[in-house]
This record gives sequence, structure tokens and C-alpha cells, in this order.
Amino acid sequence: MNVQSKLVLSALCLSALPLAQAQVGDFEDFGRVTRVQPRVEQVNRPRQECRTEYVQVPVRQAPPQRSAGGSIIGGIAGAIIGNQVGGGNGRAAATAAGAIAGAVVGDRVDNQGQNYAPGPDRVQEQAVRQCRTVDAWESRTVGYDVTYDYRGHQYTVPMSYDPGQRVKLRVTVQPEQM
Repeated sequence: MNVQSKLVLSALCLSALPLAQAQVGDFEDFGRVTRVQPRVEQVNRPRQECRTEYVQVPVRQAPPQRSAGGSIIGGIAGAIIGNQVGGGNGRAAATAAGAIAGAVVGDRVDNQGQNYAPGPDRVQEQAVRQCRTVDAWESRTVGYDVTYDYRGHQYTVPMSYDPGQRVKLRVTVQPEQM
């Protein structure tokens, strides 16, 4: 065999190699999808719900301020008058009685008999914010169970996506070992 014949024979063998490998190995094909079932998971995402309510709150009114000026002036005037009326040891008693009576009269005149007891409670509206945590459940698709038909056989596999009407397959062909 000459060199030229050997080269032609080698070229033919090398070109036939991919065909021989295609017979034993992997190839791609498609299966017909017959069912897609989503796998759904329930997830709780708690959230806050708040609202504002208006409530009636009692407010205590402070009593008005009393004036002491009338008591002082009335006490001084009563003491002077009592001192003028009494004599001897009775003068001191008359001065004290005049001071007390003058203070009472001066207070009533100055404050005009107003009622200084605490007034009735007033009602004031106040905004109150109330919040609470509520469960918020969400459905989340975490994958798909895909059933497909390939050459008359049914197969079911989990997938991360919905493949549509057909699924791409990688088919491996191997000779049976004896």
C-alpha cells in the first residue's frame, strides 16, 4: 500500500468517527408535556395594621386664684376699729376680734363670694394610635412537577420552570452490558 492510499483511508476513517460516536452516546430529543402542576408554598409575612381612634379624655379644671388683698386690708381696718372701741385689757381682745372680722369681710368683698371649689371636669378629644400585628399569608410557586410522554412512556420530573408544550431531553444510549 502506498502512502497516498494510506492517507485516503485515514481521512475516510476520521470522517466516519462522528457517525460512530452518534450511535453510542448522548443526543437531544423532545418529549410532549402532558401535565404541569405548580408546587406552591404558603409563606407568612406578618405586617402591622394601625388606626387612629379619637377618645374623650377628662381634663380637670384648676380653681381660680383667690385674692389675699381684701383679707389683709380688711384685717388692718378691723384691728384699727377694734383698738378704738376697747379699753384696758379688753382693748387687745377688741383689736383681735376686729382684725378677724375685718379680714372675713375684706375677703368676701374682694372675691365677691365666688365659688373656689374645683370646677367640673371638662372633656377633651384626644387622638390615640393603636397598632397590631396581623398574619399575611402569601402563596409562592417554588417549582413545577412536569409530566411528559416520550416514546409511549410517561415520566414526571421536578423542574424550576414551566417548560411549555414540549420539554427538551438529553437521551443517553449505551449498549447493554452482559
